[in-house]
Amino acid sequence: MDATNLRDFYRSPLGRLARRQLSLVIRKRWKNLDGLSVAGAGFASPFLGAFRTEAARLACLMPERQGALVWPHSGQCHSVLVSEAQWPLPDNSIDRLLAIHCLEQAERTGPLLREMWRVLKPSGSMLIVVPNRRGLWSRIDATPFGYGLPFSRGQLETQLTDALFAPDRWGEALYFPPLSNRLMLRMAPTLERMGSSMSVGVAGVIIVEAHKEIMAPISGGVKAIPAKSVLKPVNTTRPAGVRRH
Repeated sequence: MDATNLRDFYRSPLGRLARRQLSLVIRKRWKNLDGLSVAGAGFASPFLGAFRTEAARLACLMPERQGALVWPHSGQCHSVLVSEAQWPLPDNSIDRLLAIHCLEQAERTGPLLREMWRVLKPSGSMLIVVPNRRGLWSRIDATPFGYGLPFSRGQLETQLTDALFAPDRWGEALYFPPLSNRLMLRMAPTLERMGSSMSVGVAGVIIVEAHKEIMAPISGGVKAIPAKSVLKPVNTTRPAGVRRH
């Protein structure tokens, strides 16, 4: 699923509803981004617009496997086509990183997560949205969450830990089925509230907020004290101990 397919989905009635529900969860996690550097990885442009008036710097990193679209349509362009594991950003430069339609479609998740770790500030926060393996959305190819590799919570936690990320808060969203009929679209907000209150575990996506772990230096600031050398007399009674000139 390329960037054009994703754009068209979020313009459909079902896509607009999914965008609204996911935006509520994202905004609940990130309430104030004044003066921060914010980046989105994957296809995050439908969710970054709310931060344009807050963030000091804003970047929309679109992977070459999906293709890139100009975003936003007016004003300065904030989107850029990037290699999956080589982003044009300095180390420790991003305060908030949103990854959506990203990890599940990556060719290799390990290098991608390491690149996320590299650009995220030590005090920063990363929010990842991935398809839930147990959810209905990952089983229907007509939705963008039906492409790529869906995750279980255990799988995602293992990959984050291996990449030196520490999960902080877990959540889920999109409890309503991905159906476009009018009755289901009208019932979707109610189903979303019911599902989030019951925590039934069959939501369409898993959402996790994590921070990067910083490994302490090996020395720990303590100077090593060299051991005193001890001279032992040479045993000259054995042939091996005789020095020959």
